[in-house]
Amino acid sequence: MNPKLSLIGLGNILLRDEGVGVHAVEALRKNFDFSEDVCLLGGGTLGLDLLLWIEGMERIVFIDAVDFKKAPGTIAIIENEDLPSFLAPKLSLHHVGLSDLLFASSFMGTKPSQITLIGIQPEKIEIGLTLSDILNENFEKLLKTILKKLQEWGVNFRKKTKQEPSNVPGYPV
Repeated sequence: MNPKLSLIGLGNILLRDEGVGVHAVEALRKNFDFSEDVCLLGGGTLGLDLLLWIEGMERIVFIDAVDFKKAPGTIAIIENEDLPSFLAPKLSLHHVGLSDLLFASSFMGTKPSQITLIGIQPEKIEIGLTLSDILNENFEKLLKTILKKLQEWGVNFRKKTKQEPSNVPGYPV
């Protein structure tokens, strides 16, 4: 079965909270089994190079550190028609790439019918490999938010009986 949903974590893991999207996808991959129609990808800072990963998908969920201008650890969901206006102020370093990616997929006629950005307000974007304390405290809540969205879409997944270490620096499994 070909995947119909991509779950893509964005961010630079060398800049602490900036890499939270990549860490979230990795934690989900290691702790849950997903149906074959779901593709999990640590998209990092690939920008337009992600076009091949969204082409042919019905739904996309992006996870990223987003500057909502709110308290660190705040989680929000932005969907479909709200995304272009939300991305206009460039609230994340990747929003230029994400905005271009969505425009290119629309131009090519390959834009998924449902696109969701699940973001968390970062506290520290500086050189380092560990998430800030506040993002560590809210990491499980971020994962639950992602899983809840997937459940709303009818995506099948189950918790693995034998969990792997998440390898999220500073985040205990």
